[in-house]
Amino acid sequence: MANIKQQRKRVRIQERQRGENLRYRSTIKTLTKRLETAVSDGDAERVAAEYRELVRTIDRAATRGALHGNTAARKKSRAARLASGVSS
Repeated sequence: MANIKQQRKRVRIQERQRGENLRYRSTIKTLTKRLETAVSDGDAERVAAEYRELVRTIDRAATRGALHGNTAARKKSRAARLASGVSS
């Protein structure tokens, strides 16, 4: 444990930021599973809605630094490939 007051504060801030990052990553995993379910059901309207929400969340996470930019791009690419499977 840190002994210096500023370092104690940094530890608290880092714990809060870690929680926020975990929330983003967990939400992205959940939305990806929801997209996969919508694709398997074949509901094109639901697929479009789930895809939009997933991409929005991925972009927000990358902007905030919860995800690396390349990781965000990879996840968006996989989601696009998955979503395009239902329309064809």
